Amino acid sequence: MEQLKMAAPCLFGTESIAADEFRRMGFEDVSVQNGRVLLSGGYEMLARANINSRFSERILIVVGRFKAESFTELFDNVKALEWERFIGKTDAFPVTGSSIDSCLHSIPDCQKIIKKAIVDRLSSKYKIKWFEETGAEIRIKFTALKDEFSLMIDTSGEGLHKRGYRRNSNDAPLKETLAASMCDLARIYPDTKIYDPFCGSGTILIEAALMATKRAPGLNRYFAAERYSFVPREAFREERVRAQDLIIHNAEFEAIGSDIDKSCIELTLANAKKAGVEKYVKAHITDIRDFKPEFERCVTITNPPYGERLLDVKAAEELYSIMGKRFVMEKGKKYFVISPHDDFEKIFGRPADKRRKLYNGMIKCQYFMYFRNNGDKR
Repeated sequence: MEQLKMAAPCLFGTESIAADEFRRMGFEDVSVQNGRVLLSGGYEMLARANINSRFSERILIVVGRFKAESFTELFDNVKALEWERFIGKTDAFPVTGSSIDSCLHSIPDCQKIIKKAIVDRLSSKYKIKWFEETGAEIRIKFTALKDEFSLMIDTSGEGLHKRGYRRNSNDAPLKETLAASMCDLARIYPDTKIYDPFCGSGTILIEAALMATKRAPGLNRYFAAERYSFVPREAFREERVRAQDLIIHNAEFEAIGSDIDKSCIELTLANAKKAGVEKYVKAHITDIRDFKPEFERCVTITNPPYGERLLDVKAAEELYSIMGKRFVMEKGKKYFVISPHDDFEKIFGRPADKRRKLYNGMIKCQYFMYFRNNGDKR
């Protein structure tokens, strides 16, 4: 069976989480780099990664990696790669990419050279001079980091955080992949009871429900690779059947969201229905001042508004202080909060049992974890 080298970009701070997930999927050759995970497998594993990955942004086939300090070196190295394995006579193959700290810093020039090299390679293999590019669009991506180039094919299309359930969102949505990472760090099980007192569009609640019921996040969407002629049609079909079989249909999981904005409550419930987890998600209007978990054992995971998103800094700090009073540290209760505020713990009133650096878009945050009152030493 043909083996593919793959790369899975992910949010900074979530690389090890994504790597562990790929190992659970059955990947054996998994390694971690800054901002991405490298892995290898057959076409069925390519489909499995796209359908099941909760934490990575997309799945790329690595066609080749090399060093280039001149356009001549770039052209020769690109032309030497086996593009005919992936690109047919009528396929379109646009080129995009990035360059950081490299001699070849002009992205448009790199795009032109790479495109010309691929055309030259395919012309010699197919014995044709003109490419219609009217077939499937196979997107070529390159990265140049300190003169080290990676040439890749995007198999996902839309980013994997686009699960399909959140066409609408509130003013400051949390990325689905980040919400899933927060849930993973909080340890979500099929019988977990979870709260989010700032539920917004319901992303944390929904990602937790998907995780608790083992519902693959990409089960209800399609991927670019399904249109590629070199990918066997049965690969995605069989992996969707496998993903369906893994779903837990009668989990004891419950997710309760609250917000002061009625439109957020309506949006949360609508998004939960689109995601297929509406039976596990409830939401109601409640001010954080009245927050009180009903379950004896439960997890609170939340992304409160803060100065760089919705509120001014003073208003955000007032919320943190209220949270510190309402998030009572008692047996059975665990709390997880993401915030970019350097003095969150001081304002909240207690140091976290554990912290982890995460990025919410371009905003560097800390994920504050409170759990030791629960007897969980992690």
